[in-house]
Amino acid sequence: MNFAQENNRSSHVTGFGIVILIHVLIIWALASGLAKKVVQAIAPIETKVIEEVKKPPPPPEKVVPPPPDLKAPPPPFIPPPEVQVTAPTPPAPTIAAQSSTPPVNRDVRPAPAPAVAAPPAPKPTGPIKASMVCTKMGKPEMPAVNWAGTAEFKAIATVKAGRVVSAEIQVIHGASDRKAQRALINTIQATLADTYECPGDHVFEQDFVFNMNE
Repeated sequence: MNFAQENNRSSHVTGFGIVILIHVLIIWALASGLAKKVVQAIAPIETKVIEEVKKPPPPPEKVVPPPPDLKAPPPPFIPPPEVQVTAPTPPAPTIAAQSSTPPVNRDVRPAPAPAVAAPPAPKPTGPIKASMVCTKMGKPEMPAVNWAGTAEFKAIATVKAGRVVSAEIQVIHGASDRKAQRALINTIQATLADTYECPGDHVFEQDFVFNMNE
């Protein structure tokens, strides 16, 4: 037999009986008018509004007048006695001693005229030579060519920022061999571009003469 199940059943039966008994008592009380007696037995609740007690305003302060000034009045003004001022006696005139020696004559020389600035040097007329503007000039090397004789050329070089940037070669007396003449022109252009230093921007002329003996 399971005793735990029997105990649970008995507790359920007991609780169910108590609930039924409470409902029976409530129904009987309503039927007998017990609820009315309970309501009449309760005393009514009275509500009163209590007004806030305001404090009376403080009495006004009394203004006390300032005490009278008891200082003594200032003494009357008495002007000081007049003082007689006597004027000072004028000083006696002084007699300046005159010197019998004549004044020394000083030679007054006029100030020298300011030096006149020398006029600027006249600009050179005609073409500018390389020796006028260049601080360094090189000599072209003789190329290894099979040629004999004399050849003369004139170079017109353009200088920018101190260096030769281009050169025009004019043939005055050319070489008999065209290959030799071309080699001479190339060595002139290389010498101008590599060795000539001419500060500033210029255009100058330079003559080149080559002598090749047999």
